[in-house]
Amino acid sequence: MSLPKVLFIGLGMMGRPMATHIAKAGYPLIVSDMNEVTVAELCNEVGASDLKSADTISDVGIVITMLPNSAIVRDVLVGKQRIAAQVKKGAVVIDMSSSEPLQTRELAAELEALSIGLLDAPVSGGVKRAVSGTLAIMVGGTAELAAQNDALLTKMGKTTHVGPVGAGHAIKALNNYVSAAGLLAAVEALHVGEKFGLDPAVMTDVLNSASGSNNATLNKVHQFMLNGTYASGFALQLMVKDLKIAVALAEQMGEDMKLGHECLEVWMDAAEESNPRTDHTEMYRIVGHHG
Repeated sequence: MSLPKVLFIGLGMMGRPMATHIAKAGYPLIVSDMNEVTVAELCNEVGASDLKSADTISDVGIVITMLPNSAIVRDVLVGKQRIAAQVKKGAVVIDMSSSEPLQTRELAAELEALSIGLLDAPVSGGVKRAVSGTLAIMVGGTAELAAQNDALLTKMGKTTHVGPVGAGHAIKALNNYVSAAGLLAAVEALHVGEKFGLDPAVMTDVLNSASGSNNATLNKVHQFMLNGTYASGFALQLMVKDLKIAVALAEQMGEDMKLGHECLEVWMDAAEESNPRTDHTEMYRIVGHHG
């Protein structure tokens, strides 16, 4: 049985290695991105085809989007570009972007009218795990559709079916809220300790052997903060975007996320001192005014 043709849209720092894994697994691949150099390089590397050169996409069975936000995803699929209307009936869209959960549900209804299924399958793990194919993939949608596309998704990481459509995007935003809050707590604690006279490296080791350990202390402080490399591969402004989605979702659900609002405010203040390339681990520098 032949593998379905895949159209992968969005070849940024995460999308490019993800698309590479799909091509290397033998899936016929068409790719698209605003950066024509990236498209040309990937086509040469893995034998993919450029969407701009494709005569038709009526034989595409799977469309994967890895784009900046819900509005762009919608525009590509059912807006100006009308990709969903051009692929074959019964195809599935897998939105792996960090999109807004309720907008994902609305998009699912629009796609259903075109006989197109939708899975939301955002990822966590950063560029390093995108390259290694070990991302955490949170899948929302029907259990049947998730199972049908699991073989493809597992080429990029480990999947967990988390609920109906939109659930993947919801848990991704909430996961990043927990991550951002934990990182901020660790950074503030390290700066307080340093002013008291504690060595931040020793303090991090103690946190990691005690109840204060979290993802930031285990995987980011020594690796990216204390050495000043700030190279985790996940942008500070993207963290702010995910925090906004999480806080907005809480409001839509009628929940008062008090800590969420405080956390978002601190991250937004930091974003004012950043640019799109600023790594989120630079919160250590920004909060403590290091360097």
